[in-house]
Amino acid sequence: MAEQNHIILIKNMVCNRCVLVVTEMLKGLHLTPLNVELGKAVVQEELKPDDWKNIKEALEKYGFEWIDDKRMRIIEQIRTAIIELVHYEDNASKLKLSEYLKEKCHYDYSFLSKLFSEVNGVSIEKYYIAQKVERIKELLIYDELSISEIADLLQYSSVAHLSTQFRNVTGMTPSQFKQLKEHKREPLDEI
Repeated sequence: MAEQNHIILIKNMVCNRCVLVVTEMLKGLHLTPLNVELGKAVVQEELKPDDWKNIKEALEKYGFEWIDDKRMRIIEQIRTAIIELVHYEDNASKLKLSEYLKEKCHYDYSFLSKLFSEVNGVSIEKYYIAQKVERIKELLIYDELSISEIADLLQYSSVAHLSTQFRNVTGMTPSQFKQLKEHKREPLDEI
């Protein structure tokens, strides 16, 4: 039994609801999910060609994609690691982004950076900043933390650094964003 015949790599999984949807989808296909996490599912059964076809079709119904290309698998690992770091880890990792990705993806950062930029047309750092800005928007909308607390939570060196980065991406300050009547946020899988 080859291990890869049990692992399904999935694009566009960005939240805990995605994990639940994929888990239920696999059960609906009469498969036994052993582990489902952002970007990846492991099933008990050895998957046959017909299983892969059914999985691909079912994933697409929910807006997910099966990743069968090695380069795209690595890209999705990078995206998933950054989303987890920014949106789901309390007090985002103290590691530098390059070290964090090297540890999560098991590749040299220069390789990851070059591949990500080549495929996506944007650097890992810009993608990371875009994810952080979406997280800042979310926290500003919830209005439970001060801008200073948000800066601390997301490992910014200062409120000024957070504000400058936010303004560079959105064209407005965090305070201006908070005052908007309609808060425009981007879906994480479209960043």
